[in-house]
Amino acid sequence: METVIYMIFKNMRFDEDIIDIKSENGVISEVGNIDDCGIDMGGRRVYPGLIDIHTHGICGMDTMDAEFGKMARAWCLSGTTSVYPTTMTASHDKLVSVLTAGFPAEGAKIRGIHLEGPYINKNYSGAQNKAAVRSPNIGEFSGYSRAKLITLAPELEGAAEYIKNTNMTVCIGHTGADYDCACRAAEAGARCVTHTFNAMPPLHHRLPSIVGAAFDKDMYVQVICDGMHIHPSVIRMLYRLFGAERMILISDSMRAAGLGDGDYEFGGLDITVKNAVARTSDGSLAGSTSTLLECVQYAIKFGIPERDAYRMASQTPAELMGIKAGKICTGYDCDLIVLNADDTVYKVIIDGRIYE
Repeated sequence: METVIYMIFKNMRFDEDIIDIKSENGVISEVGNIDDCGIDMGGRRVYPGLIDIHTHGICGMDTMDAEFGKMARAWCLSGTTSVYPTTMTASHDKLVSVLTAGFPAEGAKIRGIHLEGPYINKNYSGAQNKAAVRSPNIGEFSGYSRAKLITLAPELEGAAEYIKNTNMTVCIGHTGADYDCACRAAEAGARCVTHTFNAMPPLHHRLPSIVGAAFDKDMYVQVICDGMHIHPSVIRMLYRLFGAERMILISDSMRAAGLGDGDYEFGGLDITVKNAVARTSDGSLAGSTSTLLECVQYAIKFGIPERDAYRMASQTPAELMGIKAGKICTGYDCDLIVLNADDTVYKVIIDGRIYE
């Protein structure tokens, strides 16, 4: 007979209710008032564990280093329970070394790798390494099952066929595409926009560009909500346009997240962090230094309703990626964050196990 491992977490506030949650073999089996004894969370708020589909690093580590054991624990303790570590534009061998690195059994769940590049527009490369940019090649990563997302520029020759034939979820970004090109990409199967408004043409009333296409084609939009990359007014505008169902909060964090100002390396480029803002030597923004939880808290500060802010960093990315996570509901992974009154992390729960 198979052994069932169960845990009960009690006395947590979810919206206006006090709830208990029962986990069986890491999956939520009951939500409500549970008579059995369990671990008392003292009436603290509970939310689904956060899911970051776009993060390069944390606490001095970077995806390109492929030190996923240490990174998974750092992400976990910051409130992120599922993650898609994100690469930079790099050589084939370097990217393959990330795709074939060992994934840890503990800490945040590494659900797959997000390839940001190498098929991007050099004119919109931002902090990406122009020297490693190349044309789409459907065979380059097709044999690597861990490659789950890819960010590419749809205007490149061969991009449309790549979008149609890849098994990865396609995001468009680092691109100079106009409205019509972005619409064609969506029709070919692209489903998301990478760090919306950054490394792409702006929205103009006669040139709606990528944002207009995303709105018309019901695409998801990734948003770096760190208070630096996008003005709070634009955050509110995107929320009104796309809603919590299609707006995804991302950290786009680099290795300086969780650390302080100083000099860092990012995708082979030298980066300086000053006053928590990361820039390349030419002044371009280079990822954020915020965790995903901090981005959620910024969104709330900017006027996004609390429940929607957390949804956009849990349920919405889970729906994009087709995983049973991001909801406090029976049948979903028991991945939770329990917060103190001051919004700091009290407990992180992954597959029904407490991390602290």
